[in-house]
Amino acid sequence: MILSGWGAWPRQDCRLSRPRDPERIAALLAEGRAIARGNGRSYGDSALSHSNTLDMRGFSRLLGFDEATGRIEAEAGVMLDDLLKVFLPRGWFPWVTPGTRFVTLGGMIASDVHGKNHHLHGSFGEWLDWIELMGADGHVLRCSREDYPDLFYETIGGMGLTGVILRAGFRFRRVETAWIRQRDIGTRDLAETLEVFEAEAATTYSVAWIDCLAQGAALGRSIVSLGEHAARIHLPLDRRDAPFAAPVRRKLSVPFHAPDFALNRYSVRAFNHLHYGKGRKASGETIVGWDGYFYPLDALLNWNRIYGKRGFAQYQCVLPLAASAAGLRELLLEISKAGLGSFLAVLKRMGPAGRGRLSFPMEGHTLALDFPVSPQTMALLRRLDEIVLAHGGRFYLAKDSRLTPETLRRADPRVESFHAMRRQGDLNLRFASSQSERLYL
Repeated sequence: MILSGWGAWPRQDCRLSRPRDPERIAALLAEGRAIARGNGRSYGDSALSHSNTLDMRGFSRLLGFDEATGRIEAEAGVMLDDLLKVFLPRGWFPWVTPGTRFVTLGGMIASDVHGKNHHLHGSFGEWLDWIELMGADGHVLRCSREDYPDLFYETIGGMGLTGVILRAGFRFRRVETAWIRQRDIGTRDLAETLEVFEAEAATTYSVAWIDCLAQGAALGRSIVSLGEHAARIHLPLDRRDAPFAAPVRRKLSVPFHAPDFALNRYSVRAFNHLHYGKGRKASGETIVGWDGYFYPLDALLNWNRIYGKRGFAQYQCVLPLAASAAGLRELLLEISKAGLGSFLAVLKRMGPAGRGRLSFPMEGHTLALDFPVSPQTMALLRRLDEIVLAHGGRFYLAKDSRLTPETLRRADPRVESFHAMRRQGDLNLRFASSQSERLYL
């Protein structure tokens, strides 16, 4: 069948299998190359395989919970959305969550997802205790920091290329309510945006929407959203008796693909102007529900259709702290000059790199942008690549759909040792995605 990632580009003809037990997975691996796929929320071709794409959503059981430590044990196809439905009403929340709750546990591990609190709490792998991994020979190993540690860290952020994740143990944190204390700060330019991140380094959650089409003195102007988990005492009196009854927003759906001309420099510029103006007027602290703060786009089902039938490319890079200001300025200047702005432009402060051998984060700032697929977009992204490389940055494989092997290796020397590990263990003969074949991983 024809499959794609969330960006709806590229689309590929893939053999799709839906195994329901480990024995079936082992049998499928014996037939040739395969890649595990969760809910299809990686953006490009990292969960696509022409030869065999393994839909892991049938592995969706919760297996155990330790109330004392917050450790959950579950199969890899469990959705974050289901984990939240079960555990948030009991006072538990993920230590790390990406920007959508419609992802699977296996996908979060394979991508080593990060969130708005990376500067304090790292990525998902920091809160992972063990994984059960099926290797090329069909045998299953339980890997942790103590047992098979090399394989454990190669799998965190390894994009499913070290084996099929079957189960995992990971930790949630206690929270008193399902509400977030949010503060929005409008900044006048990039320098002020970066200053706010540093001044608010002790705040648990921070993220900036950035106006990537602003020019001149307003280059890099942003709305920085800061957040803390609300304690019961912070809630209005009428909400304190039901602290986990924060509303989940009513879902709407984009019913069809928008015409290709709908997103252009004029519509994006108008949206950015209105959004910045609204955020700039915000003042003080508000109490908002967890759903709206962490997953703002999840209320709009099929929002990827906004970009039209040709789909879109998400571009996410991270720049080291010392080079962030200069690198981000060059990136924003190039985007503004091209007039191909993204209205979903997100900037975050990242903390130290984790121990995942191919994990994306490094200490600095990460910028994520969406662009409709077109020849002009591809040309712009190649220019952005060179800016990132010149400033010592690297790219997020979970968002990639168009990097070249040469660009990836210039950005990330770790790739060669990861590639050698796969060849040495013959993993490349059993675990391969369209992305790994494109990038020679």
